[in-house]
Amino acid sequence: MFENVKAIFERDPAARSIWEVLLYPGLHALFWHRISHFLHGHKFYFLARVISQIVRFFTGIEIHPGAKIGKGFFIDHGMGVVIGETTKIGDNVTLFQEVTLGGTGREKGKRHPTVGNNVTIAAGAKVLGNIKIGDNAVIGAGSVVIRDVPPDSTVVGVPGRVVKHRGKRVLGIALEHGDLPDPILEKLEDFRRELDEVEKVVNTWKKEEVKKG
Repeated sequence: MFENVKAIFERDPAARSIWEVLLYPGLHALFWHRISHFLHGHKFYFLARVISQIVRFFTGIEIHPGAKIGKGFFIDHGMGVVIGETTKIGDNVTLFQEVTLGGTGREKGKRHPTVGNNVTIAAGAKVLGNIKIGDNAVIGAGSVVIRDVPPDSTVVGVPGRVVKHRGKRVLGIALEHGDLPDPILEKLEDFRRELDEVEKVVNTWKKEEVKKG
């Protein structure tokens, strides 16, 4: 667990003392996950699930005992985090609150994501299915990722799209959340333009009728 405590100090500026860090729910969830994962690996499935459900009740973090998690793992805040049974997480990964590493409900066997090393997944992101998130990737807040993500990439949006790869922007999409494309707004703008065209046709027709009258 030393690597996890160290990770908190390195990645969370709010961590001021070891006593504060020991209160972090993510640290408690990970500690008990190591135990439940050991039990799960030795086929004590029910006991492993009991531990994981108790931890879920107290921390708000649900990690299936079957999930494999590397060293240096850090869950910041943590409330609402869900990690599925066949998830594999590499070293030095950071998750924020309400992140889901889940399945799509259709697969059997390996049905949850494989997350590489040094990956950051921001608040509210959903990473779903048997997909791979490459090393050093960043998943933006609120993104829904259902396809593989190359290493050294930044993904944003619903569905998630790669907007930056190895330091270079892709498709010219700005990375600031306030500047991300809004598909609903775009549809409303299209509808407004169509109404403007209809209004022009109606006004032209009215003018012609007036002239005839």
